[in-house]
Amino acid sequence: MVVNAVTIQPVRSPEDLERFLDVPQRVYRNDPNWVPPIRSAIASQLGADTPFLTYGTFQAFLAFDHGQPVGRIVAAVNQRLIEREGQSIGLFGYFECIDDSAIAQALFEAAEQWLREQGIQQVRGPINLSTHNSCLFLVDGFDSPPVMMMPYNPPYYPQLMDTLGWQKAKDAYAYDFRLDHDLAQQFEKGYRIACESGVTFRPLHTKGQDFIEDCKKLYQLFNEAFSQNWSSTPRSLEEFLEEAKSLQSLVDPDVFPVAEHNGKMIGFWMGLPDYNIALKHVGGKLNWLGLLKFLWYRRQIDQGRIIAICALPEYRRKMVAPGLIYLGMQGGIKKGKPYRRAELSWVFEDNYPSRKLIEAAGGKIYKTYRIYEKLL
Repeated sequence: MVVNAVTIQPVRSPEDLERFLDVPQRVYRNDPNWVPPIRSAIASQLGADTPFLTYGTFQAFLAFDHGQPVGRIVAAVNQRLIEREGQSIGLFGYFECIDDSAIAQALFEAAEQWLREQGIQQVRGPINLSTHNSCLFLVDGFDSPPVMMMPYNPPYYPQLMDTLGWQKAKDAYAYDFRLDHDLAQQFEKGYRIACESGVTFRPLHTKGQDFIEDCKKLYQLFNEAFSQNWSSTPRSLEEFLEEAKSLQSLVDPDVFPVAEHNGKMIGFWMGLPDYNIALKHVGGKLNWLGLLKFLWYRRQIDQGRIIAICALPEYRRKMVAPGLIYLGMQGGIKKGKPYRRAELSWVFEDNYPSRKLIEAAGGKIYKTYRIYEKLL
């Protein structure tokens, strides 16, 4: 497909995939806030043996200008999402493009045409195959790097989307937590009420079979608590455990408390150190040199990311969520810990119960992200 001087080609070969993985280096080469993703992780998500192909299909495209790769996009059909929402919804993701609306338009036209051929009538994104991978475009808050496992993009992406006729579907927020102020007394009180109600708290196990068993319980909790999240689809236990194992060595148990009642896990606060501070120096490659750089620069980590706070609805009256917030924050300021701040991300704009609790704990919105939609 050729539009003006721009050539759009489907990704068919390993060599094409390497060019696909090269595109961000050109887009972000002058951006001091960009953290290169791990190339092998993206390659695995788009490889021939990706678990996604058991319930979906996708096609990646590359844009070339005078023989140079200058943009990329992936169009995807996630059958789990279609079955859950009862609509022929397709996805776009992995989008990267230099600041050129003609190139962006050509990429989206190729993706949209492929989706039409699959019977898709509406497109949503950016979602990299599933919301369990990276999703969302940053639309406000470009003055600092992304924290671990959060997206980042140039400031011109939102303007490109507006120009190309995409509409906002939903916004999400990232909250800034400063750890140099006292938490409101209601959270310590909530912790004590939870303990008096028979709830017990402990750190997540991080070693051996105990870790695997805890992860299986976390999987059940995720499915119970987040199964109705917008645009989300359930993962298999195998998919969940694969991701959990990739993060096992990164867990700080002091900022990952879990709540139990009568031996059943009923809630958790999922915090991780912000390893993006170290990954920024790796260049997207965890080879022996990249690993040495990672181990060296991880000593500079002084902030964390709170990925999720979860409490089963039937236990919320026992003040489990405030208790987890209290313990998670206490773990972050524990003597010897390096954390100065944490980001809680991301929270959809219409998730008012969670937003109310987060803001009561002192969280301040400092970044805004967006999912877009378009009818075909």
